[in-house]
Amino acid sequence: MTADKLSSEYYLPAGATADGTCTVSITPESAGWRESSLWVIELAADEGISLESEADEIIVVPLRGAASVSSGRQRYMLRGRKSVFDGPTDFAYVGIDSEFSIDTELGGRFALLGARANRALPFRYIPAEDVAVELRGSGSCSRQVHNFATPETFDADALIACEVITPGGNWSSYPPHKHDETSADEAELEEIYYFEIADSATGTPGFGYHRVYGTDARPIDVTAEVRTGDTVLVPHGYHGPSIAAPGYDMYYLNVMAGPGPDRAWKITDDPAHAWIRETWPDTPVDARLPLPRRPRLEKS
Repeated sequence: MTADKLSSEYYLPAGATADGTCTVSITPESAGWRESSLWVIELAADEGISLESEADEIIVVPLRGAASVSSGRQRYMLRGRKSVFDGPTDFAYVGIDSEFSIDTELGGRFALLGARANRALPFRYIPAEDVAVELRGSGSCSRQVHNFATPETFDADALIACEVITPGGNWSSYPPHKHDETSADEAELEEIYYFEIADSATGTPGFGYHRVYGTDARPIDVTAEVRTGDTVLVPHGYHGPSIAAPGYDMYYLNVMAGPGPDRAWKITDDPAHAWIRETWPDTPVDARLPLPRRPRLEKS
């Protein structure tokens, strides 16, 4: 498919939610849910933008380029990265009811991850060196996870976020799993997937696929070809796999938040496919990972 792909309720191709400087603009109101938000902004050289967090806590993540983020009298310089495939990045956290600005000297693309929050937390900076990098799965299910804002790695009120790099030809978000109810095994979380796909060595634009499906009680059915700038909303149901086409590495950013009192990422695998996890210890991790190579890694 080409850029004229039609959007649906849950699959939003690049540009479908564009608004001014935002190439992606997803709010609880536009998504038809209560908690999770995502904005992606493109800034030219020597351009800036002033914003207010209002009821959302915000994490500013450079996707491409560097920028300074200011709030009150504090200012942090985000060194950023050349692309999402160049390892984890530093980031800034902005609490609720805060004015903040983003300014860039050379231009870039920046994601603003949001969640409706109650607890006021301070403006903070986290360097890239402190981001936990995990190799998850094995064999053709190998992927690299940047756990920069998960409950175990970063203090926030409601927002949960991570980045995933999947080498071309591999499957991730697999086995399919869900987190749409509050129980001992699950935490109810709305989720946004934002995708970027690497071009081929000859410059051909890359692509991949993403699947969301529900239960008899709560049906949902999404099978989408995804390209750079596309997003998929997961209000409920099993999601996965995310499949990177051979020859094209896949990146996705996960943004999650839910109404529960505890900030937790608890999931239930689709029982039909949960057995696949048992095969991972007997298969080596894809030799192409990590990207780029880093010394501090955990396999799970």
